[in-house]
Amino acid sequence: MNANRDYEYRGLIASSWDLLRGDTSDWPDRSFFRSIIADDGEPALDVGCGTGRLLLDYLAEGLDVEGVEISPEMLELCRDKAKVLDLEPTLYQQQFETLDLPRKYRTIFIPSSSFQLVTNLNDAQKALERCHHHLEVGGRLVMSIMDVSEDAGKGWHLVAEAQRPQDGLTVRRWLNSTYDPVAQLEHTEDRYELVKDGEVVASEVYRRSPATRGYTLDQITEMMNSAGFEEVRAVSGFSTEIASTDDSLFCVFGTRA
Repeated sequence: MNANRDYEYRGLIASSWDLLRGDTSDWPDRSFFRSIIADDGEPALDVGCGTGRLLLDYLAEGLDVEGVEISPEMLELCRDKAKVLDLEPTLYQQQFETLDLPRKYRTIFIPSSSFQLVTNLNDAQKALERCHHHLEVGGRLVMSIMDVSEDAGKGWHLVAEAQRPQDGLTVRRWLNSTYDPVAQLEHTEDRYELVKDGEVVASEVYRRSPATRGYTLDQITEMMNSAGFEEVRAVSGFSTEIASTDDSLFCVFGTRA
């Protein structure tokens, strides 16, 4: 099945998302974004919240956090997980670049390098402007930016596999990606397989061209300044150390004055 449609994270991508990620409780971004909310205040907005990996944890702690996501399937999974936890998240299905929510926030965070899924530069600039609009005066945006070229050129390779608890089938994700360094765009093919007794019983292929956009530290800093942010700065990974041009992952901050 070739699953090319108008939004990503559907079908086997969505249904196996949490399974293939495994235990994320010790991922460093969890405490990192939590500390940002503690410093900058609530309410907070999780942009690209997916199935609620961070959102539901923060809600369970009593934080005032809402989520926005483009994929209705990921949002439905988030709601299902919330019911089990007896939580009632406020969720919106919207695109980054046309964000239009009824509330403004002290903290907006974009985890998992989700900002880079907006591959058109004009749309990416609009997305930053919409985030700026949705911040209270003095509020901050923080988002992670990664080197999307790292997996490129390896050919088809197995990224992850896990056994589904509901039926015992094995889910496998294969990836083939290329990167255009001039356009700074990654192009991907993902193949998701269901395996029973060693035989592939179902397969879905997702082609995204382009899939993600790469940014240098200087480029994303300039874009945030153009969107109206002040005090723009970046840290290395999920640390407190100042980012350098050699970092393959950094987090960038900007304040609405």
